[in-house]
Amino acid sequence: MIAFLVGIIEHKYENTLILDVNGVGYELAISNNTYITLPMEGETVKVLTYLQVKEDGIALYGFGTEEEKAMFLKLITVTGIGPKMAITILSGMKLSDLVVTILNEDANSLSKIKGLGKKGAERICLELKDKVSTTSLSLDDMASVMAGEQYNETALNDAVETLINLGVNKNEAYRLARSKVTPEITAEEIILKVLRELGR
Repeated sequence: MIAFLVGIIEHKYENTLILDVNGVGYELAISNNTYITLPMEGETVKVLTYLQVKEDGIALYGFGTEEEKAMFLKLITVTGIGPKMAITILSGMKLSDLVVTILNEDANSLSKIKGLGKKGAERICLELKDKVSTTSLSLDDMASVMAGEQYNETALNDAVETLINLGVNKNEAYRLARSKVTPEITAEEIILKVLRELGR
């Protein structure tokens, strides 16, 4: 088992990291959450890993934090959830939001992640609700949970729908919109903030 890799970032894409470790290029599948925490190309980084060995090949998954890797390992224990879908789920929500969603058994919010579906979301809530807790989060994520306990869910959903209609990737639309939410914010304000961040 490869627990982690330390190397130079050769290339980084939305869901892929190419890491140069002593002249050997490792390709890792990563979540959007890990992607945004990575330093610039050419810089050295430590990435936690999970190695999947299958009949048709080997896949390596990378994580920016212990908390994200721990959630990934929990997700792949759920019936019907493989490593690729687990990365998709981790890309679709901030880790703090994912934990709270599972604890609240909010399958509706979870099912908005592209490719997951209502049944898969319900299985995750059912099988993991007793296995996750906010104590597994980092201090930053805990602060995010506390700050985001109350917000206008209708405004968030309307903003996400509009952003998707404007051509923003579904998972990216939810993640970016959720990061802008405050108790008093409107859908229009969320959309404007996200579009500014995207440079549109």
